[in-house]
Amino acid sequence: MTAVYAVGSRVVVTVSDHGPMSDFPDCPSLELLRDTRTSIKWTRFPDDVLPLFVAEMDFAVAPEIRNAIVERVTASDFGYLDQAGPLATAFSSFAADRWGWDVPEPHVFLATDVSAGIVESLRLARPGPGRVLITTPVYPSFFEMLEELPVEIVQVPLLTAEAADGSPSARLDLAAIEREFASEAGIDAFLLCNPHNPHGLLHSREDLAEIARLAAAHDVCIVSDEIHAPLTHHDETFVPFGPLAAAAGALAVVTTSASKGWNLAGVKCSVIVAADARAAALLAHLPPEVACRASILGLHANVAAFSDARPWLDATVAAVEANDALLAELLAVYLPGARHHRPRAGYLAWVDLRDAGLGDDPYDRILTDARVALGNGASFGLGGAGHVRVNLACAPDTLREAVSRIAGILPTPSRPEESRSR
Repeated sequence: MTAVYAVGSRVVVTVSDHGPMSDFPDCPSLELLRDTRTSIKWTRFPDDVLPLFVAEMDFAVAPEIRNAIVERVTASDFGYLDQAGPLATAFSSFAADRWGWDVPEPHVFLATDVSAGIVESLRLARPGPGRVLITTPVYPSFFEMLEELPVEIVQVPLLTAEAADGSPSARLDLAAIEREFASEAGIDAFLLCNPHNPHGLLHSREDLAEIARLAAAHDVCIVSDEIHAPLTHHDETFVPFGPLAAAAGALAVVTTSASKGWNLAGVKCSVIVAADARAAALLAHLPPEVACRASILGLHANVAAFSDARPWLDATVAAVEANDALLAELLAVYLPGARHHRPRAGYLAWVDLRDAGLGDDPYDRILTDARVALGNGASFGLGGAGHVRVNLACAPDTLREAVSRIAGILPTPSRPEESRSR
């Protein structure tokens, strides 16, 4: 079946039920990707391994971003930075248009990437030893970046349940978070993942408002990683934490970037956004090197993304949504024991394989026998074992190949006569 629909100012054509077949977003072949790209996605494993493990898109970069970078290269514009400048303007406009968040430009500060923004914000807001809460399973780099600080990590697993349609769902465990905030040891900071990676979970306004209230009551600093927010799916609503923190009087900053929404991780540029004037006064004491270490090419790439490449983003989200629907169909047919957390933001799918017949370590079994590299759930903290994370920002045929390979290593059911003879 062929369908034609508008995304922003562009027209996208789909053939069958899955995947854009137009030039937007453009997805090179696997052979071309392996020949031309040099990131860890394409170099960590041998060529016979299908890489769906890291949060990098296979899609070609938006032409508006490519042109902005080429323009800066042509101008030999490779100098240092000391402030967000035009990126503050571009991000503030995007936040207002997409999320209804009014961000004063002086509240936007520059950092190398979101990880650096998190570490430097925590270093400034809560110097010295402390306890940082994270809700798991969560982005594995949260564990790694916090190793740079003298902190104890406190893990609070998400609450898991079953939705009305039988699919798995998750949400913040507010009662457990409150217990930790109010405990004798206390919590100094909460590193919030919003939207939550790996589930693609959009926290509700009510849950986020309660987190803000609890943080204000217990003097907990909130650092909200909102890097996947631009990738909120159509007909879904992303709630930025900053305005809720400001209303509750909680000390909070937001770290984000165009790097996930527009596949720009390697250009090294992000923003730290103060939730209110008090947080802005704190961020004003960031060491000058925090901004200086950001890439000027990254800054202009981010400006182009937030300002000019919104249609590309919208079409990419549509492609990801189609791939998520395709994955659900493939799992139902070929891996019926899998439980698929359907993302509402981002291009990452969280899949529970504990009952899929792939053993206690499905990640290793799939990598070794099926030659497919997925995200290893065990590295996402408490609650992650037996799960895998699947990258949906690829061609539909890549997903089909991945599921086909995995299904091919499942145990073959014994025939009735074999069962009776045992």
